[in-house]
Amino acid sequence: MSLDFTIIGENIHTTRILMRSGKRIIEDDNGEEVVSYKDLDGNTHFMPIPDQIKATKVFTEGRVKHFMVAVILGMSNDPNEREIGEHYIKTEILRQENAGATFLDLNVDEISYKIDIQKASMKWLIGFYSSVASIPPSIDSSSVDIIREGLNEYKSNNQPQGVPMINSASLERLSVLDDVSQNNTFVMITAAGFDSMPEDDEERLSNVSKMILECDKRDIPLSKIHVDPLLFPISVDKRFGNHFLDSIRGIRKKFGQEIHISGGMSNVSFGLPARKLINDTLIKLSIDAGANSGIVNPLESDIQKIQNMDLDSGPVKIASDMLLGNDEYCMNFISQFREGNLKSYK
Repeated sequence: MSLDFTIIGENIHTTRILMRSGKRIIEDDNGEEVVSYKDLDGNTHFMPIPDQIKATKVFTEGRVKHFMVAVILGMSNDPNEREIGEHYIKTEILRQENAGATFLDLNVDEISYKIDIQKASMKWLIGFYSSVASIPPSIDSSSVDIIREGLNEYKSNNQPQGVPMINSASLERLSVLDDVSQNNTFVMITAAGFDSMPEDDEERLSNVSKMILECDKRDIPLSKIHVDPLLFPISVDKRFGNHFLDSIRGIRKKFGQEIHISGGMSNVSFGLPARKLINDTLIKLSIDAGANSGIVNPLESDIQKIQNMDLDSGPVKIASDMLLGNDEYCMNFISQFREGNLKSYK
């Protein structure tokens, strides 16, 4: 396999959370909680948290959806708030670009349950993104209407960063493929069924094969297709890692080298400690299985370093055993973490 790996940066997303008990949420001089962050020159900045965020259940439970805060401020009528929100978003865009991202995944679904607010937020974000970014966006939503809003806005700006990606198309929403075909975009297709998630690697391959047929009907070339076989948390079922990896092998064998095989790589570590170790190990296993793309955090996961990982040494071996289904209920991994035996991985 080629060492070329398409990085789809995952952080421009309104689901992203910081813990109020963590280092990034501090109190300002007035005793108000703010989000602290550094710009590319290392200077510290503070982003206020709007009252509408503080009134949410998520906030009272101890979490801050910081990128949601940035979008709300960026869309504000107050010029000072707008400047703060825009600076936060621009900083994150540039940080991920500098870390080697190929696309940046943009998602605003959780900004509101109202479709008109979601569409307005996507339109605004794409417009601002187009003015500061240097790589194309991956326009991501669970709603076809929101995807189209973002795509139309990007087109109206003459696609300054190049051909975008649409994330995602599936058997239950094939109409997205019409937008892909008409606009000649890249596309992330998933292994989801018509009304359910796949049970194993065979069902994943079957669903992906059906999607590829639909792409072929619309003259969408394999080179424009990224496949998400769907990765679920290993803490839920020890088989999930092998389901994902075996599906990568099956897709690569059936469709050859031109197609991109991807996935939300950080999903695997949800609910577990030492997430960077788990994510990096999963990426390495995926690359070895045939993946050449991934929705990842390029600030944490150095793909070049990961490609050179030794799967049989130290903490990586412990994580690998867990991901390959050899650690029932992840008990050995958790035990090793508690004993401090995973700290050597950086």
